[in-house]
Amino acid sequence: MNSDFERSNKIGSNRPASSFRRLERVPMLLLMLYVGLAGVAALFVVLIGAYTYTRLHNGEAAGVYPLPRYFSLSTIVLLVSSYVVAQSPRLYAQDDLSGLSRCLGATLLLSSIFAGLQLLGWQELTRQGLTITGDTSVRFLFLISGVHVAHVLGGMLFLLVLLVRTHQASRDAVRGLVFIRNPYRRLQLRMITLYWHFIDGVWLALFAAFLFLY
Repeated sequence: MNSDFERSNKIGSNRPASSFRRLERVPMLLLMLYVGLAGVAALFVVLIGAYTYTRLHNGEAAGVYPLPRYFSLSTIVLLVSSYVVAQSPRLYAQDDLSGLSRCLGATLLLSSIFAGLQLLGWQELTRQGLTITGDTSVRFLFLISGVHVAHVLGGMLFLLVLLVRTHQASRDAVRGLVFIRNPYRRLQLRMITLYWHFIDGVWLALFAAFLFLY
């Protein structure tokens, strides 16, 4: 009986060690990305909480002004871009660098359209008489969507660099072989895919909050 107890203690004591070993196997860049995404998520939670508190504190009724239709269109575009970039790991695994270049290029184009639709949405708000110098809740609306667009632009910059390198590798057999066999490129592709899905999920949450509160 004592041996069974000691054995269970040994098994239990190995669990934290195995967890640490799994954590140690996570690449440092990927771990930094996880930490950064957690910080971004916390930032948007704080912004949405402040936005909600401001509306309730000021007694502003929801549904007075329609949410810009461009926000809805941009949501569809961002969902499509998330689907497109999700194809990139499969293309990479198939050594299809030309297809991977087209995939990354399409994602970059769709994200540019998303940013443009957001700008049109802000212009639509202005035509409704809602400006960034207006009520506090309106300023929060501009701020939250603007901060999200800033994170999309940051992802686009990383995506552009990866697209250029992929396109260069696809035009040369030797470069292409080195690119495919380079674990760092695989990690970059994993990171941009994860980041894009995260940004997509954040916008869906923000859009749902806007629909409920605006």
